[in-house]
Amino acid sequence: MTARRAFLLGTAALAMTAIFSGPAAAQGTIKIGEMNSYKNFPAFLEPYKKGWELALEEINKAGGVLGRKVEVISRDDNGTPGDAVRVAEELLSRENVSFLMGTFASHVGLAVSDFAKQRKTLFIAAEPLTDQIVWNKGNRYTFRLRPSTYMQTAMLVPEAAKLNKKRWAIVYPNYEYGQSATAGFKKLLAARQPGVEFIAEQAPALGKIEAGAVVQALIDAKPDAIFSSLFGADLQKFVREGNQRGLFKDRPVFNLLAGEPEYLDPLKDETPAGWYVTGYPWEQINTPEHRKFLAAYRAKWNDYPRLGSIVGYATLMTAAEALKKAGSTDTEKMIAALKGLQMDSPLGKFSYRALDHQSTMGAYVGRLALKDGKGVMVDWKYADGADFLPSDAEIKAMRPAE
Repeated sequence: MTARRAFLLGTAALAMTAIFSGPAAAQGTIKIGEMNSYKNFPAFLEPYKKGWELALEEINKAGGVLGRKVEVISRDDNGTPGDAVRVAEELLSRENVSFLMGTFASHVGLAVSDFAKQRKTLFIAAEPLTDQIVWNKGNRYTFRLRPSTYMQTAMLVPEAAKLNKKRWAIVYPNYEYGQSATAGFKKLLAARQPGVEFIAEQAPALGKIEAGAVVQALIDAKPDAIFSSLFGADLQKFVREGNQRGLFKDRPVFNLLAGEPEYLDPLKDETPAGWYVTGYPWEQINTPEHRKFLAAYRAKWNDYPRLGSIVGYATLMTAAEALKKAGSTDTEKMIAALKGLQMDSPLGKFSYRALDHQSTMGAYVGRLALKDGKGVMVDWKYADGADFLPSDAEIKAMRPAE
């Protein structure tokens, strides 16, 4: 081989290396693995997906993150812990995603959180509300967006205590979320109102409520008031039977999540007026940040947002802001960036606490009413999540050391 030919071949090789490992590689997308129970919980998760798709469009129109486009690779986890872990493994091993986000049901979120711990990969839990995911079973790799069952229950307890009702009945879906909400309500109300009694509990399996039997059992117990964490189809069936049998007449009811449009809108004219709820009165919120989000959402989807829309949007925006702050997809740098991360959102500002990786996003608290044949929230206020958390000492006692 002549010296000239060797020189030319070497130059060509260097050029090809530059093409394939230089600017082109730098322009590769940042892949985020997303999983959720889309087939199992479509009322919440179809709007949720629309929310993160809107966020993705906004992020990439603005130039992406770290000079690269963002790509979300989404999979259905079938609503089971085993499938969720399998999907998470496929996203990491086959799709080479940088980190994970998503999940809905609490037991599924806990399984993915444990998987993230084992694989030492970041997991931004969007929706699972169980307290354990950041407290008893918290780990350095998991951060959670939504206010937990403890936080949302704590938002309702002050009004419950004001009523000074002694005999309470409780109804909840019998899995981690419902169990956690029930435990939190009992603990918090008993602390505010010594002498309160919990005289009856009904705990149907999720999605399998026999509403007639549940309602009759509660009627027979003759409680002064009721606490419920039912949602979705279970809530609809419970409300219908309760209305028909007079369970709610002159009896206060407190229900987590029942003011969220995904669960409130299907009730239509059966909406039980007067219930105390957490939710999302989207049509009444008049802050600049919410008006901006509402306009963008309607322009893209020709639809109104549900709370799932907010959750999906804020979860992906969290990922983008953490990447910017970290300056890298490196897991440890992302963890450091998320600790104390300050976020803007359609619901206002919130942050991710360094102590337990729980966000301070809040919730709207109010009562249900009927207006023009449909349910709405009235007398509502925004409750800042930072105001409804246990003390730092309590959290440190619960949370495993990293």
